[in-house]
Amino acid sequence: MQIQVNSNHSIDTGESFERWATTELNESFSRFKDEITRIEVHMSDENGDKISADHKRCMLEARLVNREPVAVDHQAASQDEAFRGASDKLKRVLEHTLGKLRDHRARESIRHEADLGNA
Repeated sequence: MQIQVNSNHSIDTGESFERWATTELNESFSRFKDEITRIEVHMSDENGDKISADHKRCMLEARLVNREPVAVDHQAASQDEAFRGASDKLKRVLEHTLGKLRDHRARESIRHEADLGNA
């Protein structure tokens, strides 16, 4: 699973943020590592130099194996809060999306039930 961190010109993520984000995502999404090829992080400051609440935005996009990409975003007062909020949202979306797929694969078909022929 690859991690790619991007930012626009209005926010400086820096090398330390990229290392931290990569570590956090690898740990948080390790159980999905076989289903995710890449996670892209897009950080931005929605208001530039203006001061306002919830102006940092983090958009996370997970590229899944043989499925459409999944994207979420979160706005907060700081980069850290925006990143953590988006990460939590992505985790819920992946649990829902991939959990349904796993549940479907784990079920047995009624065609294989032995009692069906005796009924």
